[in-house]
Amino acid sequence: MVGGFRRMRKVIIGIMGPGEKATASELDLAYRLGNAIAQLGWVVLTGGRKAGVMDAASRGAKAAGGLTVGILPGADQWGISEAVDIAIATDTGNGRNNINVLSSDVVVACGMGLGTASEVALALKNGKVAILLGNEAQSVAFWQGLAGERVKVARDVEDAIAMLRSMIIDN
Repeated sequence: MVGGFRRMRKVIIGIMGPGEKATASELDLAYRLGNAIAQLGWVVLTGGRKAGVMDAASRGAKAAGGLTVGILPGADQWGISEAVDIAIATDTGNGRNNINVLSSDVVVACGMGLGTASEVALALKNGKVAILLGNEAQSVAFWQGLAGERVKVARDVEDAIAMLRSMIIDN
């Protein structure tokens, strides 16, 4: 209790996706998703770098006045997105993927790459839901084959937001 009021923790949505190899479509989805999440007052968490989906999602959230957290792979803030408000330097390299996942209430994967695949796997292994947005049919089939109902597939940003709202409000 703070000042007689119960303090509620902010909802944190992890947006994961390719860095340098992100497509224009994935960047657009990430930007719009980050923007929509921020409009709901939720926090956007990414890998924090000024590259690909990480940067696009953070920029989208900042454009809507949102709060952004970046979990960085190195011991300093080298390569950080200018749209990250809170930078957490981990000095863990790819091990930061576990921090990304465990710190997020829900993980949304915009596209797929090796790092993103590790984050989706870690989310599922830890009993979390993963939403796939802008993923190829073969990727969707693979993940749903492994984890069934815990893997959700969003047709577009609006669908992803509806899923997130349902998960956050219902829990």
